[in-house]
Amino acid sequence: MRNRKAYITRILLPFCGLVALLAANPLHGQRDPQYTQYMYNIGSFNPAYVGTVEYTDISLLYRSQWIDIPGAPRTIRFGLNAPIGERHGLGFNAVNDQLGPTTQTYVDVSYSFQIKFTYDVFLSFGLDAGGTFLNTDFSKGTFENPGEPILGQETIQEFYPTIGAGVFLYQRHWYLGVSVPNFLTDALYSNEVAQIVEDQMQFNAIGGYVFDLSDRMKFKPAFMVNFISGAPVTANVSGNFLWNDVFTLGAAYRFDNAVSGLAGFQLTPGLFVGYSYDYNTNGLGGYNSGSHEAIIKFYLGRKSARIPGEDKGKGNQKGKQIDSPRFF
Repeated sequence: MRNRKAYITRILLPFCGLVALLAANPLHGQRDPQYTQYMYNIGSFNPAYVGTVEYTDISLLYRSQWIDIPGAPRTIRFGLNAPIGERHGLGFNAVNDQLGPTTQTYVDVSYSFQIKFTYDVFLSFGLDAGGTFLNTDFSKGTFENPGEPILGQETIQEFYPTIGAGVFLYQRHWYLGVSVPNFLTDALYSNEVAQIVEDQMQFNAIGGYVFDLSDRMKFKPAFMVNFISGAPVTANVSGNFLWNDVFTLGAAYRFDNAVSGLAGFQLTPGLFVGYSYDYNTNGLGGYNSGSHEAIIKFYLGRKSARIPGEDKGKGNQKGKQIDSPRFF
């Protein structure tokens, strides 16, 4: 037991020290795309999540934000989470995010390593590395000075690397996670990119708890907080009911921004579809028709939507532990 604690300490302390060191430096990075169905999309912003799944899953997401506003954000994401043996995981993300004349395509590969923290609690560490392709065409749209290119040129095409990290602590009924999508300094950016990608480094914190209300109904409150130095904190809270491991219905609130409705269906053990609609509660509400987001998830190899050992009141004490319609 003493050796195990020492082993965990040797892993945990350096990693936490790295995160603390990153937090103490005024680094710069890109602002991640916004998701309402973050509870089904954790692998896109926390690399430590990718190895916690029981089976390989593939997800496709489309988000159309602020309908009726020209140049409003449009996001498409492809994601892959794959467990490798009992302790490792690999992930892949490709995201295309459009906003006005700017298109950013994010591509990264994630790796995670899990340890058994206690009898039924697991701790996962993750790293991801990749890059962002930035394409800005100021000839699209009308700006303050028509005919005069912004930044002295009409188009900008650049690539800059990204490196992120995260931790994910979880058990059958709950999870907590912290991540930094990118902590490289802005010294890697060209002058043109630095004027567009100027947000401070972003921190993400997530958490949730699943309550078994009955044999057929579960309820999961969850939260996600995004923090960027010098910008208002973005806080999301949600609550979802799950009936018979098939139908999900819930609501979400993004403070000072939007209220959302969510619904999902586990059509087969290997196929889940989800949808959400956002209505802006701030000043933008009078100028758009809301935001739509749809997600499709494929679970490769899953034959059942039940949690192993659930009838006995115990989680699966071997392997990745969690095998259920993905609240998380």
